[in-house]
Amino acid sequence: MTQIAEQVGIHKSTTHRLLATLEKRRFVGRDPVTGVYHLGIRLLQMAYLTLEQNDLRWISAPFLRHLWEKHKETIHLAVLDDVDVVFVDVIESQQRIKLAAAIGQRLPAFATASGKSILACMPDEFVQHILERGMPRYTQRTLDSPEAFFEDLSHVRARGFALDEQELEEGINAVAAPILDPNGQPMAAVAIAGPAYRLTRERLIEFGPSVLTSARDITKELGMATHFEHPAKDMPANSNGASSRPVA
Repeated sequence: MTQIAEQVGIHKSTTHRLLATLEKRRFVGRDPVTGVYHLGIRLLQMAYLTLEQNDLRWISAPFLRHLWEKHKETIHLAVLDDVDVVFVDVIESQQRIKLAAAIGQRLPAFATASGKSILACMPDEFVQHILERGMPRYTQRTLDSPEAFFEDLSHVRARGFALDEQELEEGINAVAAPILDPNGQPMAAVAIAGPAYRLTRERLIEFGPSVLTSARDITKELGMATHFEHPAKDMPANSNGASSRPVA
């Protein structure tokens, strides 16, 4: 309690009162032996409720499942949060050797296929700002200079999908493509990831178009959902009723 009071900058008596209320409502828990506070089950319930109500996750689900059934590897749905990507949905491979991942997992954007696919849709100035926050070298293959990173982004933009060849973790490869919002801005990425011995560069290139197709299909579905929710705002201009807005 003392540490929390110091970090938050409020009096101990106020901290005690607030913690008691949060504990009663299960937002925090307290170890009866050590007295140390920890996050409570109610926060976890709220997080999952938010995810379940999230249109992105709900709309993406069948497309992620299709990728999983087709390629038998771990599938990620990730969003950009500051300089990281955060997994908002995961379908793990059922193969004995696989990539273990979890919803809420946070990874550096610049060293992941998901992050690179999103950043490839961003202005260079924005990307430069991200890189200036730090480019630590995680493996021998990590792109640790802006020049190397921007060169790689040029390939991502040309292909439409990004590759991660053991840049974040030895023995792990991935391929990802961006999902765009109805305004054409990147809002997420869908990826296939797994052990490098199975997801060789050749397999990544082979899987790339499939991942890109799924990302484009999700983009289209998100656009359709927006049209349905706001028909007047997004009324198509052409006479046949088809939207003139470009997608990924």
